[in-house]
Amino acid sequence: MVEVMKAVRLLALALLWSGAAAPLTRGQGPVTTGSETVAKKKNPSSATPDADKNSGGTIPSEFKVNKNNPQPAATFHTDALTVAVDVAVLDSNGHFIPKIPQGNFRILEDNQPQKITGFSMGEAPMTITMVIEFSNRFESFYSAAWFQVLNAAYGFLQTLKPEDYVAVVAYDLRPEILSDFSTNRQDTYEAMQRLRVAGFSEANLYDALTDTVTRMQDIEGRKAVLLLSSGIDTFSKITYDKARRIVQDAGVPIYAIGLMQAIRIIADPYMGSIQRMDFLQADNAMRTFAKESGGMAFFPRFYGEMPQIFAQISQAMRNQYVLTYQPTNQERDGKYRKIKVELINPETNEPLRVVDQKGKPIKYQIIAKSGYTAPRPVE
Repeated sequence: MVEVMKAVRLLALALLWSGAAAPLTRGQGPVTTGSETVAKKKNPSSATPDADKNSGGTIPSEFKVNKNNPQPAATFHTDALTVAVDVAVLDSNGHFIPKIPQGNFRILEDNQPQKITGFSMGEAPMTITMVIEFSNRFESFYSAAWFQVLNAAYGFLQTLKPEDYVAVVAYDLRPEILSDFSTNRQDTYEAMQRLRVAGFSEANLYDALTDTVTRMQDIEGRKAVLLLSSGIDTFSKITYDKARRIVQDAGVPIYAIGLMQAIRIIADPYMGSIQRMDFLQADNAMRTFAKESGGMAFFPRFYGEMPQIFAQISQAMRNQYVLTYQPTNQERDGKYRKIKVELINPETNEPLRVVDQKGKPIKYQIIAKSGYTAPRPVE
């Protein structure tokens, strides 16, 4: 029995650290499809006019300009800043709590109460990008992490509704767009079929995540990133601090699922202090990106946890309250401002007590972005 346990532990270590000697070849891993969209071109200045037409980057107008008598374009200008905050209120089971009146919400910006000027709630189609770590560092062919990635990705796709848009981005040394936004699930499943043999042994999380949220920040409506990752970053060009600022400013909620938790528990006694610290920092980075973007982070140890996680993500993403306000601080100073959303009793200013149908109090959590960066003055 002792020999069997040793074999299991050695296997766990092998699965965890597989890819150390992997050849730096692309193999059957993610390859560029020629599409650089996912809502926004990475280098619009280098795009050709034909490429714009084919990718839907521009739509030619039928309106013809009279060059002999051009009319001045109408311009509109406002100095007022307006901030929109997507808020999800979830009970202890991860279920969305509906029908909370506007008067029970309070927004604090840098600890100063703000007047809510807009309020709405509802269910809407989602625009989601799945950002998947697919590196030979961990996701080598037929490894436990490889199975977990595919299990999580396919499982989440099954929870989507027909009207939801989804794109797939895989990353190792760099992010690769496997499929663009589409409601055709066949496009998505064909992209997933390409996750077979990983290529490079690097996992540049910060570069991939910031590139994706930057592309998505101008998309209207409900949008989010589902991040399937170990949280390890090998040598991204962007630092952790800069990645945090980009995530904070983008306004795209990140729902992170940390991989290999069970394998790490088995391998923990055999890790060195540096390896153990790397994984702890990876978990902390995933939590930080999720919290500061208004999303959630999960670290499942068993496959049986996945359905409940997907249900919580769906509840939080699809059902939201949208609060808007004009900050009392209208300075365009480019500084970061902290946001806190609370539920209160407007008569007493005490925390709101939420009860179920039987009158029993419900523990709840409020999911919202932690702040935003004020714009700078236009020169």
